[in-house]
Amino acid sequence: MPVFDAPGFLDSVGVARVLVKYRAREAIFTQGDPGAHVMYIQAGSVTLSVRSKAGREAVVATLGSGNFFGEGCLAGQRVRTRSATAAAPSAILFVEKQQMARLLHREHTIADRFISHMLSRNARIETDLIDQLFTSTEKRLARTLLRLARYGTRDKPVRMVPDIPPQTLADMIGTSRARVTSFLNKFKKHGFIDYDGGNALKINHSLLSVVLHD
Repeated sequence: MPVFDAPGFLDSVGVARVLVKYRAREAIFTQGDPGAHVMYIQAGSVTLSVRSKAGREAVVATLGSGNFFGEGCLAGQRVRTRSATAAAPSAILFVEKQQMARLLHREHTIADRFISHMLSRNARIETDLIDQLFTSTEKRLARTLLRLARYGTRDKPVRMVPDIPPQTLADMIGTSRARVTSFLNKFKKHGFIDYDGGNALKINHSLLSVVLHD
């Protein structure tokens, strides 16, 4: 995904924004809420989900730091069509939609970068949905952990990610908590992941072998 330094460009053009911190599993917005801001993940991770009229919920994307979300308000969406929840302790920048729209209209270079970033992110969400249908649970979990550690992006992998609860990971990949716990134990046994004794999970490069193995 193209590198996009949102805090840097917002600083450079003097756009006001608010930084809000969230606990793991805390709601950022709910489907049906008014859409008044574009948001940027400065730290942490966010899950986007939808709920049917029958009450069934499905996770459609997991986004890590460096991603925008809530951009539908720029296209005229008055209410949120998805819910957003912090998957781990997160810091989110809120930019009021009129300010963001004016910025993108005025700064064409920034607009081009923003559009490129969003297209890349949406393409990845589409890939994730296909992955949900055709890939094993074990591989989906491995890919989710690698993505949270920024493997496969232009950024340098961070290796240490927040220790996300198994139930949250289960919600992300569409499986049970018991299966996630089983695979996490398996990954740890093989040295693919490790715990630092605190609130972080170490993702080792060897976890890629789970994704690449047929």
